Amino acid sequence: MAVLTVSQINRYMSSKIREDANLKRFMIKGEISNFTAHRSGHFYFSLKDEESVIKAVMFRSMASRLRFLPENGMHVILSAALTVYERDGVYQLNVTDMQPEGVGAVRIQLEQRIRKLRAEGLFEESAKRQLPFLPHTIGVLTSGTGAALQDILHVLRRRCPLVHVKVFPVLVQGEQAPQSICAALLAAEQAHCDVLILGRGGGASEDLDAFNSEAVAYAIYNCPIPVISAVGHETDTTIADAVADRRAPTPSAAAELAVPELRHLAERADIAQRQLHTAYQGRLQRELHRLERLQSRLRLCSPQQRFRIQEEKRVQLTARLQKNMQLYLARRQSDYSRMQEKLTQLDPLRILQRGYAAVYDAQGKILPTAAQVHAQDTIHIRMQDGTITAKVEETHEL
Repeated sequence: MAVLTVSQINRYMSSKIREDANLKRFMIKGEISNFTAHRSGHFYFSLKDEESVIKAVMFRSMASRLRFLPENGMHVILSAALTVYERDGVYQLNVTDMQPEGVGAVRIQLEQRIRKLRAEGLFEESAKRQLPFLPHTIGVLTSGTGAALQDILHVLRRRCPLVHVKVFPVLVQGEQAPQSICAALLAAEQAHCDVLILGRGGGASEDLDAFNSEAVAYAIYNCPIPVISAVGHETDTTIADAVADRRAPTPSAAAELAVPELRHLAERADIAQRQLHTAYQGRLQRELHRLERLQSRLRLCSPQQRFRIQEEKRVQLTARLQKNMQLYLARRQSDYSRMQEKLTQLDPLRILQRGYAAVYDAQGKILPTAAQVHAQDTIHIRMQDGTITAKVEETHEL
């Protein structure tokens, strides 16, 4: 019996599998696990059911054709051939096509795209821009021949004929539609529009593919002008609806969102005018009261007013001074009278009126005692009605 090598066994099994017509092309279903998208573009994964697992590979040339990204846990139906990886001695599936089991690839691709864009924040309410209350120029991005355009123009003319409308015809379905919509968004930005309406009429789900593309989603998100999305009928929802700043169920509803009704503008203008008048009157009254207070303060602080106040103070002080001087003089006059009365009472000459006399020497010095007088002295005797000059003959002491 010949002794074989491992390589020979693996090579033999590989040739046997290649020769089996049943294993060259067949359909197989199962659940994806251990999925890896290699940087080379190849997909490596395992396919399993309740009892078994088999390795699988899908090379870049085939993987690039898929309309969705495989994920772990996804149930799929594969078109494949069975091959042997001779180095490791294992057999594996060489996958040429893959279809989701029970759900279309387009649906899965859409769900994956939605998850990706949501994770990047394109659906966040904080990123939404406010629509201008009264836009001057509205850009309409839709088919130039569709009914949606006429519906939008009709509503805009009816509600607010003053607004200026710029139409940017775009393809709304087909492979070139996303590129057409992105180019129109850039053109509307350069045309200085105030708000944009992106819309089309209803249709089958596949007719709305352009509005579910990543390119259109990013173009709307990066557009500096507020965008109203009006794609399809009320029951149709697209990625463009979720990214746009406002979503309208129909193109006509989008036109109603874009502009206010002229009649309502007139009513609001009337209300605003009355409010402005009331506010003006209130402000005027407050400013008049403030002016009066300032004028009053100015009058109090003016040189003339200060001079008048100082003059009033001077007059008051002068009157008080005069009154005090009069009181002071009256008190001094009373004191003077009392002192004068006392002096009068103490005046020795008043004693002479009671019969007494005052004796003076020759020099006019009063002589209070007899001892100061000598014989032959000349003396003067002051009496009530006159003076007597006498010569002393002799003195006697008591």
